[in-house]
Amino acid sequence: MADLNELKRMIEAALPGAEVEMLDEGGGDHLRAIVAAPQFDEMKRIDQHRAIRNAVRERFEDGSIHALSIETTVLGSG
Repeated sequence: MADLNELKRMIEAALPGAEVEMLDEGGGDHLRAIVAAPQFDEMKRIDQHRAIRNAVRERFEDGSIHALSIETTVLGSG
Protein backbone atom coordinates (compact mmCIF):
# COMPACT_ATOMS: atom_id res chain seq x y z
CA MET A 1 0.00 0.00 0.00
CA ALA A 2 1.37 3.37 -1.02
CA ASP A 3 1.80 6.29 1.37
CA LEU A 4 0.03 9.17 -0.40
CA ASN A 5 1.89 11.82 1.59
CA GLU A 6 5.25 10.27 0.70
CA LEU A 7 4.34 10.18 -2.99
CA LYS A 8 3.21 13.81 -2.83
CA ARG A 9 6.57 14.79 -1.31
CA MET A 10 8.47 12.78 -3.94
CA ILE A 11 6.69 14.60 -6.78
CA GLU A 12 7.12 17.99 -5.10
CA ALA A 13 10.85 17.31 -4.69
CA ALA A 14 11.17 16.45 -8.39
CA LEU A 15 9.07 19.45 -9.48
CA PRO A 16 9.76 22.35 -7.11
CA GLY A 17 6.80 24.69 -6.83
CA ALA A 18 4.30 22.06 -7.97
CA GLU A 19 0.86 21.68 -6.45
CA VAL A 20 0.18 17.97 -6.00
CA GLU A 21 -2.94 16.06 -5.01
CA MET A 22 -2.80 12.28 -4.57
CA LEU A 23 -5.95 10.14 -4.51
CA ASP A 24 -6.46 6.45 -3.77
CA GLU A 25 -8.67 5.02 -6.49
CA GLY A 26 -8.85 1.57 -5.00
CA GLY A 27 -6.93 -0.90 -2.90
CA GLY A 28 -4.14 1.49 -1.96
CA ASP A 29 -2.13 0.67 -5.09
CA HIS A 30 -4.33 2.22 -7.80
CA LEU A 31 -3.73 5.95 -7.53
CA ARG A 32 -4.37 9.27 -9.25
CA ALA A 33 -1.91 12.16 -9.25
CA ILE A 34 -3.22 15.62 -10.06
CA VAL A 35 -0.23 17.88 -10.60
CA ALA A 36 0.08 21.55 -11.58
CA ALA A 37 3.66 22.69 -12.08
CA PRO A 38 5.35 25.71 -13.62
CA GLN A 39 7.85 23.40 -15.37
CA PHE A 40 5.05 21.95 -17.49
CA ASP A 41 4.86 25.16 -19.54
CA GLU A 42 7.89 24.01 -21.57
CA MET A 43 7.06 20.28 -21.65
CA LYS A 44 4.94 18.07 -23.89
CA ARG A 45 2.25 16.16 -22.02
CA ILE A 46 4.08 12.85 -22.40
CA ASP A 47 7.17 14.42 -20.81
CA GLN A 48 5.05 15.81 -17.97
CA HIS A 49 3.76 12.32 -17.25
CA ARG A 50 7.26 10.84 -17.49
CA ALA A 51 8.55 13.36 -14.96
CA ILE A 52 5.87 12.30 -12.49
CA ARG A 53 6.38 8.58 -13.07
CA ASN A 54 10.14 9.02 -12.70
CA ALA A 55 9.62 10.85 -9.40
CA VAL A 56 7.78 7.85 -7.93
CA ARG A 57 9.65 5.10 -9.81
CA GLU A 58 10.88 3.52 -6.56
CA ARG A 59 7.29 2.84 -5.49
CA PHE A 60 6.49 1.14 -8.80
CA GLU A 61 9.62 -0.99 -8.44
CA ASP A 62 8.82 -2.08 -4.87
CA GLY A 63 5.18 -2.83 -5.77
CA SER A 64 3.61 -0.08 -3.64
CA ILE A 65 2.00 1.33 -6.81
CA HIS A 66 0.34 -0.90 -9.37
CA ALA A 67 -1.41 1.80 -11.43
CA LEU A 68 -1.10 5.58 -11.55
CA SER A 69 -3.47 7.86 -13.45
CA ILE A 70 -1.98 11.29 -14.07
CA GLU A 71 -3.62 14.66 -14.73
CA THR A 72 -1.33 17.60 -15.42
CA THR A 73 -1.73 21.34 -15.92
CA VAL A 74 0.63 24.26 -16.11
CA LEU A 75 0.59 26.04 -12.75
CA GLY A 76 -1.20 29.33 -13.16
CA SER A 77 -3.00 28.31 -16.36
CA GLY A 78 -6.26 27.61 -14.52
